[in-house]
Amino acid sequence: MHGRVQGVFFRHSAREKAHELSITGFARNEADGSVYIEAEGEENALEKFIAWCRIGSDLAKVEKIDVSYSNELKHFNDFVME
Repeated sequence: MHGRVQGVFFRHSAREKAHELSITGFARNEADGSVYIEAEGEENALEKFIAWCRIGSDLAKVEKIDVSYSNELKHFNDFVME
């Protein structure tokens, strides 16, 4: 996610949304001011999560989101903030 996504509870809110949707993975702040997320879950849940990420937390201003898919599962146990 690019835009105003750090310091606005984006990762915390993403973790709450992921738990709500039974998604596992992680969210971390990047040095360039973006947030990087890896997520695993059911296709419908992931689509809802991606839609949420396009908006983000109440204070966020998401300008751009890059999405890529992989068939390689990492079998995350939870969704955490790194």
